[in-house]
Amino acid sequence: MEEEELECPHSTSEKRYFPESLDSSDGDEEGILACEDLELNPFDGLPYSSRYYKLLKEREELPIWKEKYSFMENLLQNQIVIISGDAKCGKSSQVPQWCAEYCLSVHYQHGGVVCTQVRKQTAVQLALRVADEMDVNIGHEVGYVIPFENCCTSETILRYCTDDMLQREMMSSPFLGSYGVVILDDVHESSIATDVLLGLLKDVLLARPELKLIINCSPLLVSKLSSYYGNVPLIEVKNKHPVEVVYLSGAQKDSFQSILRLIFEIHHSGEEGDIVVFLACEQVYNPRIRANSLITQPISQSQAEIRKQILGASSSGKLFCLYTEEFASKDMRPLKPAEMQEANLTSMVLFMKRIDIAGLGHCDFMNRPAPESLMQALEDLDYLAALDNDGNLSEFGIIMSEFPLDPQLSKSILASCEFDCVDEMLTIAAMVTAPSCFLHLPHGAEEAAMTCWETFLHPEGDHFTLINIYKAYQDTSLNSTSEHYVEKWCHDHFLNSSALRMADVIRAELLEIIKRIELPYAEPAFGSKENNLNIKKALLSGYFMQIARDVDGSGNYLMLTHKQVAQLHPLSGYSITKKMPEWVLFHQFSISENNYIRVTSAISPELFMQLAPQYYFTNLPPSESKDILQQVVDHLSPISTIKKEQKMCEKCPETTEQRCTLQ
Repeated sequence: MEEEELECPHSTSEKRYFPESLDSSDGDEEGILACEDLELNPFDGLPYSSRYYKLLKEREELPIWKEKYSFMENLLQNQIVIISGDAKCGKSSQVPQWCAEYCLSVHYQHGGVVCTQVRKQTAVQLALRVADEMDVNIGHEVGYVIPFENCCTSETILRYCTDDMLQREMMSSPFLGSYGVVILDDVHESSIATDVLLGLLKDVLLARPELKLIINCSPLLVSKLSSYYGNVPLIEVKNKHPVEVVYLSGAQKDSFQSILRLIFEIHHSGEEGDIVVFLACEQVYNPRIRANSLITQPISQSQAEIRKQILGASSSGKLFCLYTEEFASKDMRPLKPAEMQEANLTSMVLFMKRIDIAGLGHCDFMNRPAPESLMQALEDLDYLAALDNDGNLSEFGIIMSEFPLDPQLSKSILASCEFDCVDEMLTIAAMVTAPSCFLHLPHGAEEAAMTCWETFLHPEGDHFTLINIYKAYQDTSLNSTSEHYVEKWCHDHFLNSSALRMADVIRAELLEIIKRIELPYAEPAFGSKENNLNIKKALLSGYFMQIARDVDGSGNYLMLTHKQVAQLHPLSGYSITKKMPEWVLFHQFSISENNYIRVTSAISPELFMQLAPQYYFTNLPPSESKDILQQVVDHLSPISTIKKEQKMCEKCPETTEQRCTLQ
């Protein structure tokens, strides 16, 4: 009965997706063409193209398609629907379209549809695919929003976005009034923003009974979601084809070499088809040392299952596992650890403090954050002056939350307004936020690349070198007559053109934020000694927690906050020139086979003591470096010391112990 209703719908909104002419038994082509001429797309009012009908037949072959009627019934009668679907079953492309039909049927009185993705590439690809299937223009009826790129208008009906962008949208629209349906896709990926949205939406749904929430997840997460949201409808979708799984017999010492051997074996077998390789690399954040650790970890059962499902969409899928069957069944974790429990939470806590203004700050997280990471995030925000004495957002904190950046970088931008170097600081922020501008070098090209890069080096440090590179790229772009010339210039200088284009986009958006919130903007003065000093002051205002000292004169840098030792990254200007400053400020520290600090610039102990909060310095663990800094304080003139103490007291009348109690 259900199949008959699907094939012979009577409602106007369903008829366009199930044209009766395509279901007729005579296959009359003239009839089909006549139907195409007459049938209008209700989303844009234009006749459907022939491509629409071609894609419609492909969509009908997807495993999810059989569940359309069941889904629409559940959507009408419930506020929350969970869809448990295998990878490649069509849930990410078809469910949002069905939700758009629902919103159309109620004349968008509650808003449109938003579908979140963990990865920005997926959001873009899905938006392009769905716009094609719906026979509408990308950027109009269907669009996407990813960090630093908005391909939507106010009239967009269905938008795909990264989960962090929907989270940011809640800062200006806490109850998501623009949407009638929110779809959280692939929640098993478990990003921090996804966990935040899962928690906040529980309260939003109570405040907006007309809002619908659709959750797409892998089967292994269903029971956890059901207990979290209560007894809600579940739709299960399976792929068509079984997958042959081949386990290796023993432990592999070098997984990458094993992968290469397998690829060549498959290639020499002469079998047709594509090869997908999942490389091993995981990142575990350590709050105690404020660093990411790049260590190889085994995947979880859910990750292994999803990779298996990807192959299940074809009839000849074969999965090779670089581990034994016994390991898979006995030692694998059911689910991968939530990012909420393994990441730096400073940005998340800043957001939660901001959303608390709308009464949504108390979030019931499905994956509870690690207490140590939570306390470190509160401590960092306190040091950055983002919190007031009651633990709420300060005026500084509110402005910092406007920038889609790490809070330390946001604080440096705010400080640059005081030190008249906003133009330069925006360039630095854009360059460190975009992917690395340096190309991965092929074997034998190292010397030529270093020679090219030396032309950009700045004696004050890597942050200044990045400004030089960006300015050279900008000058080339402005003076060139074609994009091809700019691409060639980047290639000749071993620079990543796409990363530099991204930096350009990021910088433009940051400048728009500066103008929107009316922060002072000084004219660029890059190159003068005063400007160089001001840039370092602005950087130190945000990154005083990331200082290291060369303890032996040979490039072994000891972190000021703990006892980890690292070397300068090989692409640092100091590594190229072999001139190692004693004290450096660094942008990033990662623990791996070789511990590296990246994007470093020299600073003086005197400058550090002028700009680091006194209560931060007081809480540093005892070390030789701290003794040296204390000597700097002791040698300061009594007048300047008194002024500094008075300034610190004005900002922080409470004692350190009292501040910790308030947090």
